Amino acid sequence: MTKSLLLAASLLTATMQLQASEPLAYQFDGPYVFDSPAISKTATQTDKPQTAYWICNAKLHSSVVSNNSLKRPDNCGQLPEPQLSDAIKQVMPDSYRGVNNVVALSDVHGQYDVLISLLKNQKIIDADNNWAFGDGHMVITGDMFDRGDKINEVLWFVYQLDKQAKAAGGMLHLLMGNHEQMVLGGDLRYVHERYDLASELMAKSNDELYGADTEIGQWLRSKHTLVKINDVLYMHGGISSEWLDRGLTIAQANKLFRDNIGKPKSELKQDELLNFLFYGNGPTWYRGYFKDNFTEAELDKILAYFKVNHITVGHTSQKQVLGLFNNKVIAIDSSIKLGKQGELLLIENNQFSRGLFDGARKPL
Repeated sequence: MTKSLLLAASLLTATMQLQASEPLAYQFDGPYVFDSPAISKTATQTDKPQTAYWICNAKLHSSVVSNNSLKRPDNCGQLPEPQLSDAIKQVMPDSYRGVNNVVALSDVHGQYDVLISLLKNQKIIDADNNWAFGDGHMVITGDMFDRGDKINEVLWFVYQLDKQAKAAGGMLHLLMGNHEQMVLGGDLRYVHERYDLASELMAKSNDELYGADTEIGQWLRSKHTLVKINDVLYMHGGISSEWLDRGLTIAQANKLFRDNIGKPKSELKQDELLNFLFYGNGPTWYRGYFKDNFTEAELDKILAYFKVNHITVGHTSQKQVLGLFNNKVIAIDSSIKLGKQGELLLIENNQFSRGLFDGARKPL
């Protein structure tokens, strides 16, 4: 046998061994919904042609989106079949008053099963995974991407919840975390190996699977990085005193994030303001509240600047939802990312409580 044939045989054997060692579930993925290339200049947002791509038994399938509905191919497991919506891709206000009930959580990182159990046990969703929080507001302070192996399940579930919340008179606020920014910008260090197959079969890098020409990518690009509800300001990492020195408003920052998310790190770092917002002491990376040298006096200045009494953040992992500085800072990254359990924050008529994984609630 020639050297080239030996090499080919060796590669084939290695590929077969890799596929054999993969969990069966990893051979199913999607859907990835793309705008079709040839879009008429007269096409409206509602009649634009779209194509859905599915991976079933490690093979690529496609289907045309019809009437905003997706139908997965036969023998394709339990992959999501979302009903698409243009309404949830509109940029919404970033400040709200008079909201009686708020639930907040963070850093899901692809842990779909933990997320579903937590929300069911706390009666935020019903037995069929549908919105059950009425006119309440849900805030997810970023980091659905990376680490875990059910990213698309999480994304499509939250997409549907966004649609259902609006229909019920409520609201879902999905905020961008540092891992959303990383993936959309091409920093793929923490992407789970499950998604290597999609990139291979579709000949696209993981960030391209959520590009501006995709349904999920457009939805994500419409979202804020900070939102203010009643007297609470929410974001992924935190607000540093450097923000105050720059005199930024929430609206200014949200627009800059939306306009520039997806740009590579090298480009963002060339702009001094964008370098601050996307990195270092910016609101998706800052961890200063958890350091010994951070003082309540510094925090009070930040709260006064935004005219709020509380700041709620994820990003810095805790064992539970945690209140600091007499609940002026509330940390809601309860380590859902570990895939075992998690908590959420509930605010009901200005009363703060921890929503535990088993459904119980405790005052914060």
